[in-house]
Amino acid sequence: MTFLLLSLLLAALLLYAVVLLKTYRNVSAKELKRQARDGDKLAEALYKVVGYGASLDIVLWFVIGISGGLLFVVFADSMPFWLSVFGIASIIWFGFAWLPNTHGTQFGNTLAKYTAGPLHGIINFLYPILSRIERLIGKYRPVTVHTGIYTKDDLIELLKQQKGQLDNRIAKEDILIAQNSLNFGEKFVRDVMTPRRVMSTVSIDENISPVVMEELHKTGHSRFPVYEGKKDNFTGILYMRDMLKKRTGGKVKDLMEKKVYYVHDEDLLTDVLQVFIKTHHHLFLVVNTFEEVVGLISMEDILEQIVGKPIIDEFDQYDDLRAVAAKQAEKEQKNHNHPLKKSS
Repeated sequence: MTFLLLSLLLAALLLYAVVLLKTYRNVSAKELKRQARDGDKLAEALYKVVGYGASLDIVLWFVIGISGGLLFVVFADSMPFWLSVFGIASIIWFGFAWLPNTHGTQFGNTLAKYTAGPLHGIINFLYPILSRIERLIGKYRPVTVHTGIYTKDDLIELLKQQKGQLDNRIAKEDILIAQNSLNFGEKFVRDVMTPRRVMSTVSIDENISPVVMEELHKTGHSRFPVYEGKKDNFTGILYMRDMLKKRTGGKVKDLMEKKVYYVHDEDLLTDVLQVFIKTHHHLFLVVNTFEEVVGLISMEDILEQIVGKPIIDEFDQYDDLRAVAAKQAEKEQKNHNHPLKKSS
């Protein structure tokens, strides 16, 4: 009777340690922390123990070793050696192999929940010793952790899998931005530029009038290359915002920005983005190998490749140009009447 009770006790202790080891190895500390913040009692209990890291493994393996050794001694005292070895091996197999394939995970979570308190107390009490053992083991144990990511394609594939994961909590828009960012460095200016045939341009000698402003606004753009004489002789850039600020008439040459920047259609978007940042200019004309203007590219064109959707310009949100002008006038009037503005 004593043999049976002692065997059952030691076997239960061994299986307890094995099940807890499997349970804690299959949970994410970060995920437990998030769930604990949301009020999940099971996650809160498990996180208290998981936070000890390798010290938890040391304790559980110690319990497995001691209980297994004592159980083997008990078996060997009452049965043949080979049968004792077979009995111990069967119990360990039952814990490591069979239980996780049936109800071991659910049972392990329940067991971990109700024993987390005592286990936390034991590890906390022994932590000064356990931490030294942990450091000693760490010196001689090679680091074998690997993410499984070798190339950029592996990371892109991982993002695709994450998007289709049932318990995914990352917004699809965020995953899309990450995917686009990884592919961003492989795109050229020619892939995203506005071709020359659909560019909206304006003559340097054009008079600024409501009719001209209305026509330019209908193009859907807010920046226009300015040409002088021949339509390929670009001398500046006209901004819609500058026209709106102009209260009286005038010519395009009086309002345009005289600096014109060029990029090559074979340039990478990553390089052009750096030039945008360096020059603080938002529109470049694109030339080919023969120095012919073949299109234009804006900062919005580049950013759209990252966010994966069109970026609405501040003037694109209105269908009526007069509404834009009225809003600008109202804003300037408020600034003019503001007491702090007057004193400055």
